[in-house]
Amino acid sequence: MEPPVCCGWRPVSQRRGSWMLRCPVAARGDDTSFQDCYSFSFFLNSRKKEVQPNETITLSWDNINVYVKPKNRICCRRVYGNVKPGTLLAIIGASGSGKTTLLNMLTSRIDNKFLTTAGDIRVNGRNVGNEIRNISAYVRQDDMFIATMTVKEHLTFRALLRMDKNISKEKRMQRVKEVIEEFGLQKCMNNMIGDPGRIKGISGGEMRRLSFASEILNDPPLLFCDEATSGLDSFMAENVVQHLRALTEKGKTVLCTIHQPSSEVFVLFHQILIMAEGRIAFLGSLQDALDFYKSVGHPCPQNYNPCDFYIMSMAVVPGRETECKQRIERICDQFKETSYARTIIEENRNLVDINSATNLITGLNGNGERYECPWYKQFVPVFTRSWRTTIREPVIVRIRLLQTIVLSLIHGLVYFRVDLDQEGVMNINGVLFLTLINMTIVNMLGVLNLFPIEAPIFLREYGIGLYRVDIYFLCKSLAELPSYVIIPVLFSAMTYWMIGLYESLEAFLVFTAVIVLVANISVSFGYIISAATNSVSTALAVAPPSLVPLIMFGGFFLNSNSTPVYFIWLEYMSWFKYANELVTVNQWENIDFVSCGDNRTSPADSCHFHNGEQVILYLNYDKDNVWLNIGVLLAMLVVYRLIAFFVLLVKARRSKR
Repeated sequence: MEPPVCCGWRPVSQRRGSWMLRCPVAARGDDTSFQDCYSFSFFLNSRKKEVQPNETITLSWDNINVYVKPKNRICCRRVYGNVKPGTLLAIIGASGSGKTTLLNMLTSRIDNKFLTTAGDIRVNGRNVGNEIRNISAYVRQDDMFIATMTVKEHLTFRALLRMDKNISKEKRMQRVKEVIEEFGLQKCMNNMIGDPGRIKGISGGEMRRLSFASEILNDPPLLFCDEATSGLDSFMAENVVQHLRALTEKGKTVLCTIHQPSSEVFVLFHQILIMAEGRIAFLGSLQDALDFYKSVGHPCPQNYNPCDFYIMSMAVVPGRETECKQRIERICDQFKETSYARTIIEENRNLVDINSATNLITGLNGNGERYECPWYKQFVPVFTRSWRTTIREPVIVRIRLLQTIVLSLIHGLVYFRVDLDQEGVMNINGVLFLTLINMTIVNMLGVLNLFPIEAPIFLREYGIGLYRVDIYFLCKSLAELPSYVIIPVLFSAMTYWMIGLYESLEAFLVFTAVIVLVANISVSFGYIISAATNSVSTALAVAPPSLVPLIMFGGFFLNSNSTPVYFIWLEYMSWFKYANELVTVNQWENIDFVSCGDNRTSPADSCHFHNGEQVILYLNYDKDNVWLNIGVLLAMLVVYRLIAFFVLLVKARRSKR
């Protein structure tokens, strides 16, 4: 493999599978290209893949315009250019110059709710529109992972869902191994990814490399990177860009926005695109950029990082806005008249659609289908990840268990062995309703953070077609289900016998079943709030006020016959009404005697209840409603869960636009 052409470069060592090259420092005062002024190294993968012509991509764009609605601010204006196979293109510019906007436009990820867009974007001469997502990968600036997954588990998850459906599982696992080795992740492949400040995990550099590894598993020919080196030290930044350059040696096309790279990193790029005020100031090779800026009266000082020079030259300095904008307009206009710009425009016109883009879409993503795997093959990986996420949060599990035990003991000790007398009737009715409230609050609050925390990851993975919304929702529900069965059962087992409720195994099982049902209905209701809100704080603010009316019309604080007709709908929506009737009937229907207390201290007319039947009638409950109440509770469980699913589905569909 021949090293890249560069004045004065020479190979200094050849290591296993790679070349290391160094560029000697030029003599002071020598008017050579800036590449000679910095010592740097990079690695080229010697296992170069032989690329077929129809697998390579030439990306071209012309007359790109992006405005904020209404057209009161320009983000991109008349931007044009192209990038060919085997090229690593750096998009640079000052903050607000339009780098990320251009990248999002090229990847068809512009939010049309706030922006007006226009322009022509082509792959190998063909306008592919949104289908460009199927033949490209996009590495975003922020790294988002499930913290409790290991590096290898994460890559395996992506490989099972994202790679071509005709590839066997053995080859997928082999590809995971290759990518781990290619990005140097062997040492941390069995470590949890982690979350800074919460779960100890891999380093920032390893996390950044994992982002790239995740996106190139299915070997896309086109790669977009937004701020590829953001947050990394100089060594790790160089390491990441070396990997990007190695990808271009395999014939891939790579575009990357980058913020103030070091000189060692900057010279790794084949071409640069300089943007300012939404316009293109230059597009071409590194040496041509120096020549152009020199020709327009802005030569780069010797021993100065050229990238810093370009950014400073095209920045708008506060207090000198008019002068800076005039300079930017002059440079952009002058570039448009150069042979570099004319060549780019001519190349864009000469690109002919040879159906290669269509072949790429068909070959890389199953005839353009959104999901690579069918429904049943998506279920196992998504459920496995959801289950691991649930059981690997030991703090949450311990808190839930401790919370359940403490609440059970408090209930049991406060209402310990309640007597079946007139005061005991009030105490027992109170603790039954209090149990329903506690089960609702504890379990509902436990899921309010579920979707807001994972929403960015879910929306990103759904956006690239990893899995369906129904798969994600079903797997999360099933993974969480055991904890919302075991914990209510534990609570019921501790409180029922300590309080001294009706001592019957059948009554205990009915009570436990109702508690489990209430717990899962409250989880479903919590799912609705969680899916509808965008942050945990918002969900916590919405949940309590939503519960108050349901508790009020639950049949304990307000007798059923006293409910105003205009609020009757709230009574029918409250699961407390049906659950309280069930546990009350279950407790009192077999109680034949209720003591009137000590007649010496209690007058005879104070004996309101002589048996359990009278307690049920006093509350306007009916023993014949048992199966109706069970049916309504089961229906609520399903309906609330379906509402939560559709809320999540709408949010996912909107984010995809």
